[in-house]
Amino acid sequence: MDLVTPAVGLIFWTVLIFLILVFLLYKFAWGPILGMVNKRTKSIEDALNAAEIARKEMANLKAENDQVLKEARIERDKILNEARELKEKIIAESQEKAKAESQKIIDQALALIENEKRAAINELKNEVATLSVEIAEKVLGKELADKQSQSALIDDLLKQSKL
Repeated sequence: MDLVTPAVGLIFWTVLIFLILVFLLYKFAWGPILGMVNKRTKSIEDALNAAEIARKEMANLKAENDQVLKEARIERDKILNEARELKEKIIAESQEKAKAESQKIIDQALALIENEKRAAINELKNEVATLSVEIAEKVLGKELADKQSQSALIDDLLKQSKL
């Protein structure tokens, strides 16, 4: 039963050694342990603050990225609209040029046809005049075959002409 009821000397030395151990731990171990715990607590708080700052920066970057994407979409739409307008303008100018060119070709063709028509009419008039002169020459040659009919025709023409 000695184990269940310790002696007073054993209790004294156990308490004395425990108090010396507590003093030594307070003097040499408690300060560094608390310092390490405080340092660890501070590093955890700093890490949490840094994580919060990083989260805010990520939110700001996301907002900036969204803004840049929005601006890029607006710029893209603007460029596409300008390209579409330029395309329509080029097509309209090409159509106007083609119309003007076709009108010019038609006008040239009409002028050429008119010139050819006039040339044909003039040539026809010349041919008619030539034929008329030849026919008149042949008719007069037959009618004026003798000297007397020639004199009568000359007298008749002189009477008709006014000098």
